[in-house]
Amino acid sequence: MNITFRWYGRGNDSVQLEQIKQIPGTKGIVWALHHKPAGEVWTKEEIQSEVEYIQSFGFHADVVESVNVHESIKLGDAERDRYIENYKETIRNLGEAGVKVICYNFMPIFDWTRTSLYHPLPDGSTALFLEKEKIASLDPAELIETVASASDLTLPGWEPEKMARIQELFAAYDGMDEEQLWGNLEYFLKAILPTAEASGIQMAIHPDDPPWSIFGLPRIMTGERSWERLLSISDSPSNGITFCTGSMGANPENNMVDLASKYAKHSPFAHLRNVKIFDNGDFIETSHYTQDGSIDLNGVVKELSDQNYTGYARPDHGRHIWNEECRPGYGLYDRALGIMYLLGLWDAHQSK
Repeated sequence: MNITFRWYGRGNDSVQLEQIKQIPGTKGIVWALHHKPAGEVWTKEEIQSEVEYIQSFGFHADVVESVNVHESIKLGDAERDRYIENYKETIRNLGEAGVKVICYNFMPIFDWTRTSLYHPLPDGSTALFLEKEKIASLDPAELIETVASASDLTLPGWEPEKMARIQELFAAYDGMDEEQLWGNLEYFLKAILPTAEASGIQMAIHPDDPPWSIFGLPRIMTGERSWERLLSISDSPSNGITFCTGSMGANPENNMVDLASKYAKHSPFAHLRNVKIFDNGDFIETSHYTQDGSIDLNGVVKELSDQNYTGYARPDHGRHIWNEECRPGYGLYDRALGIMYLLGLWDAHQSK
């Protein structure tokens, strides 16, 4: 298991690479060019500059999260082929720089959704929280205002240029169902997978977060059937998944230990975190500690260990602890604790 840490780049993150370097066992930085709008080509020069900076601290830069998919591709409109060609050029440029995995998602408009970014936990920390009934009746404009005021730093999936077009985007998706979205994903994958394979890159789709439809928008990466259908689109070794315990596991019907046993081999990248699911469907993100949440993270890591998983893994969203001021879910302290817990589980299971 190759432990990594997500970082949002120079001048765009409260966490510095000098600090991440002090977390034992951390080998790589999960990165992206967050200033690049979806659909624009990532140039070789921009990529190389970031890769060399990351490597100067002794890390690898093998994993990119994310090269965002332009809405025209998800919509399947007249502009999609142009944006797919740009995506393919970015894949080639990343491959030349040594990147091995690209994490991406296919969620319409919103990449992730919560109703509170700093919800209190009993221990005095705060965390990302979703109130299921509230999200069912909430005006997306209210959510945009909440997220926009949450941080001076960018929040991927909630870029200002996208949010400024929110009414236009909702109109564009009006009437689209899951089958149409699946068709657009298949079109995209069949176009890019030969390029990814030739570039030595594995594409790893992220589950929808939360793993059900919201605001009348279709969502398709929600459970085991989704992964089976995705893998049936192409048997290319570049067609893979991001095994995210927190996103997929927010639906209690998704048993993450069972899913790990079946799909770890199709996952070059794993997000390992915990959530506490309440009886009414609400959920809050907790520490990574298995007993704090509803995900059997110990069982997931055991399954990965049993399979001698060699993919990349990172702690996912952390709590906000010890008065840290940071991007919601992405501070230093709790994710560092998460790495130590994950490595402790891994070492224990590997020694048996």
